[in-house]
Amino acid sequence: MSSFKRSFTRNTKKAVSTMLVTAMCLSGGAAVFADQATTPTAQSVAAVSIFSDVKDGFWAEKHIYKLAAEGIILGDAGKFRPSDSVTQQEAITMAIRFMNLDSKLGNGEGSPTELTVSKYFKPYLELAVSQNLIDKSEEIAATGAKESWGEKKASREWIAKILVRALGKETEAKASAGQATGFADHDKITASARGYVNVAVQLDITKGVEGNKFDPLGKVTRAQIATFLSRGGDHFNPGYSNVYEGIVTELTDSKVTLTANGKMKSFTLDNRSVYFTKDSELKATKAELKPYTKVLIVDKVGSAAYVEVVDAKAQLESTEGTLLRMLSGNRMLLLVNNDSVTYTYDDNTAFMDQNGNAIKAESLTPDSTLVVQRETYSGANKPIIVQVKSAIVNKSGKGTISSVNVTDKTLSIKDASGNTETFKFDDSAAGTIVRYQSQILTLGELKADMAVSYVVKNNVLDSIEVSQGVERTVTGTLISVEGNSLLSYKNASGYPEVKLLVEKPKVVINGINDATLADLIADLNGGDKVELTLDPQERVTQIVVQGRQSEVLSDAAVVNYDSKSKTLTVLDSAKKPHVFVVNDKSKLDYNSTAPTLSGIESLLTKDRKINITHIGERVLSLQVIYKYEGTFLAANTTTKIITVQLADGKTVAVPYQGSQPSIELFGKSNATVNDIKLGDPVTVILSANQDTLQTLAIKSVVQFEVSSVNTANSRIRAVSNGLSSEFYVNQATLLDENGNVIKLSNLEAGQTINVTFNGQTAVAVQVVKLTLGKIQAVDGSNLTLKPYSGGTEIFSLSGGVKVLRGTSVSTGITSLTTSDHVEVRKASDGGLVVNVLTVLERKVSRYDANNKEILVIRASLSDNNFRFAVTPETYIHQGDTTLSVQSLKENDKIVLYFNGDKLVEVEKQ
Repeated sequence: MSSFKRSFTRNTKKAVSTMLVTAMCLSGGAAVFADQATTPTAQSVAAVSIFSDVKDGFWAEKHIYKLAAEGIILGDAGKFRPSDSVTQQEAITMAIRFMNLDSKLGNGEGSPTELTVSKYFKPYLELAVSQNLIDKSEEIAATGAKESWGEKKASREWIAKILVRALGKETEAKASAGQATGFADHDKITASARGYVNVAVQLDITKGVEGNKFDPLGKVTRAQIATFLSRGGDHFNPGYSNVYEGIVTELTDSKVTLTANGKMKSFTLDNRSVYFTKDSELKATKAELKPYTKVLIVDKVGSAAYVEVVDAKAQLESTEGTLLRMLSGNRMLLLVNNDSVTYTYDDNTAFMDQNGNAIKAESLTPDSTLVVQRETYSGANKPIIVQVKSAIVNKSGKGTISSVNVTDKTLSIKDASGNTETFKFDDSAAGTIVRYQSQILTLGELKADMAVSYVVKNNVLDSIEVSQGVERTVTGTLISVEGNSLLSYKNASGYPEVKLLVEKPKVVINGINDATLADLIADLNGGDKVELTLDPQERVTQIVVQGRQSEVLSDAAVVNYDSKSKTLTVLDSAKKPHVFVVNDKSKLDYNSTAPTLSGIESLLTKDRKINITHIGERVLSLQVIYKYEGTFLAANTTTKIITVQLADGKTVAVPYQGSQPSIELFGKSNATVNDIKLGDPVTVILSANQDTLQTLAIKSVVQFEVSSVNTANSRIRAVSNGLSSEFYVNQATLLDENGNVIKLSNLEAGQTINVTFNGQTAVAVQVVKLTLGKIQAVDGSNLTLKPYSGGTEIFSLSGGVKVLRGTSVSTGITSLTTSDHVEVRKASDGGLVVNVLTVLERKVSRYDANNKEILVIRASLSDNNFRFAVTPETYIHQGDTTLSVQSLKENDKIVLYFNGDKLVEVEKQ
């Protein structure tokens, strides 16, 4: 047999079949499973339709798609009815089609009268008897006097017999008739059928059912017989004229070309094409289709209706050798395993450098190591790809830097023609020299888009000259700032440099808002560690303080504060005195939402406990201790002591007054110590004298759906677990789903947010990422989703999962299937929440552009649910192709998916 399983030249199907396919494709109709008003010869090939009752992930969808494309099984008004039982007359009809015997059908006049069938099936019965697909005497004996042979439901053992005969394996069946089937209900299998069951099981056409039983008299469904016939195709070559198998030799987004036996056949890939792989029952994607792999395609008027990757391994063999020289006549001489080998290439051979960039054959240099990939499917073993693995490069050139990899010590440079080459970089003292104007740069200072000229010697960059700089960064220690124009710093090599400043350079210092040059600490020995951003003219545009040589003095006690000189005298924990100077740039923290220097001065009284961060005498931050933040350890109601562990591991014991401490917990008005658990994050608010507990605030995170946002009063109204709450966020940090700071005005009704409360006070609000899509796979560890945005996203189930389906809630994944369309989000506790979208199948009436609504045809006169608002976020598509809402036409079948009351997806069938 040739490398084509079904060759290009087989034409056993009648021309009328192709015409029928064309007609049905143009009309959008689907053939009826057994239309008794249609003649047999017009049933040969049916158009592939996406059956509305065969959902993605259905266990038999691969086999249904394949046999529907081949014309063996047909649909009924857009449905396949997979769970319907198959009658005997239907089964032999499918078997005849499977055997590709349509051309031999007669008029049915020779059909046995003892076996009653509908008129339409008489030609099939007549042919089945003549082809020994069924034994007339055997069937008459098994049919009751008042029983219609054709309408009788096909049993599992009867189907096994038909399939084995269709495959031409009756001799094997008779030989194994006396062998045990191995099934627990072996004795219930008719003795004359046991050999057929054995062969069917050996060929992996059928399997047993639960409990190691065969269930011989069990009824066969349409989905099951589709699977049986499809698996049988692996042992049978019926020669369908629309089935092709070969090697992918051309592949684009809309076209695939197969080659076999020197012949080529091209097919269109469109949104009706479905993709599978040989070893999987689940639908695949177009991405599985790769060049030079072996593929089976079922043709539908020039389009690939069914695509199956038979062998995912590229049909290429690789040979590595050293190029000796290029020869005339498109030949090259290589040294391979100490033998001289000549390879002849042609215009279709691709030549690539080490980085996969296209090059010309004449650019190859002797002594280069090449990898030659030759095809294995035509017998000619022609070189398909020739790639340079390594080459001795000595060259000079100009270009722009594409990327710098400091770890791998490589530099990628793009030349004027757009080709990119990657070279090694030697960062030793005697290695690659990098110059910019009169300066020597390091590898780390090179940036993408810099224009450079370069010299390569023996594959390594010898020198680089930056001819046009771009913005770059340098690091060092700040020595001095001269007014608003000059800055000096000690560079990473320890040498001082002077840089000009732009008119208003940006200064970034953690903890200081709107920092200026005056906030920088410049010192010959202890200046700020900074990152400087330099423009192409080498002027400083930004200064980021990365580190300061500051010290922290914790739990100091105030001795005296002089408001005129801003001098603060304190005693540390060892009773040693220290004197500091506070100024307007010092960061201040006390029990106020808007701290000021004048406000903190009144608190700096004798024995007041404070924390100070300073450089020398200069105070960088000053905190009046009014709270402790940490984790709850214990509450002793006898001694009235609350114990908390701080972030640095120290513990503090704070007394409280009264019978119970004052405890704040969001959502509970009268919280007690019983509401606190060991390890809960808490904040201890101290009394004005710092000697007792005023309030113990428990930190909690609650997930809400925003109802409304009041920007004027900094308030949010939101719902959690059906309960509505309203809270201020004027003290909260607001973040989007990626952690970027946002304004309150950026929040909108309908968004899901996680709110962190310190007691009753909201201190952080973050938008929760909501991902909408279709489940691709789910197991005990992960959930794989195909989002509307494309690609795939994997969610871990290690933190637990909650599945919402309508009004039901479950904590397992057993109810999820690959046909579910869902919204996925993280809960406030880190677990996963999977909300299954509700589904509505309808036909389009029209699109109301004025009201931006899709109107559907009502299910009944009393159906008032027929108008649905469409937003820019509504995902409208057919397969993987995104559609505009205007493209939907009257009577188009659509599936609408709702997240609550909101329409989020429209899928055209």
